Amino acid sequence: MFDGVIFDMDGLMVDTEPVWGECWEPALAHFGYSVPPGIADAVRGSAGDTATRILHEMVSPELDTKAFWAYFSSLADKVFSQGVEKKPGLDELLAYLGERGVPCAVASSSSKEGIGRNLRFIGAIDRFQAIVPTSEVSRAKPAPDIFLEAARRLGTTPSRTMVLEDSFNGVRAGAAGGFFTVMVPDLAQPNDEIRGIASRVCTSLLEVRDLLAKGEIG
Repeated sequence: MFDGVIFDMDGLMVDTEPVWGECWEPALAHFGYSVPPGIADAVRGSAGDTATRILHEMVSPELDTKAFWAYFSSLADKVFSQGVEKKPGLDELLAYLGERGVPCAVASSSSKEGIGRNLRFIGAIDRFQAIVPTSEVSRAKPAPDIFLEAARRLGTTPSRTMVLEDSFNGVRAGAAGGFFTVMVPDLAQPNDEIRGIASRVCTSLLEVRDLLAKGEIG
């Protein structure tokens, strides 16, 4: 069994990625731009300077990214304020880990307020010993900083800690930090690169629980 488990949030624990995806067109249109192909996939799982660089490269170097993200987030928050759906297998996996005393953390590109809101809505906030938003580390995914900080707060080492992710940038971050990184795909299926660096690819969080119970991982 692992000494600790670190969960991403969007697309892994809660079904929020489709909402974020629907916000791209109205948000960019508000600033006078159209949606470049592939931008949602390129940004997914990241934040901060990394996301800003992608926006400047794929949309325009003139885009006011601070204003854009504020507007983009406001559109999503209108939907999220009505509640979010939890992903299949989350309750079962958290219960399994809790019964065995395995500490868990959340490491997400969302804001600390957004993380707390979503976890409270699905009744899972008390399951986590640490919550780390991107704003509390120097570099966003695909850099490993957020996972390294989460492991530090849990008191675990990367090699004995499992990272659960759905995004390419998240898998890259987990692999770069030396974690046992499991991808549970949401909107994007793993390509050759991601399959090459992920420790395992699972179809759901329930499969992760089953593999742990069988001793096939951990």
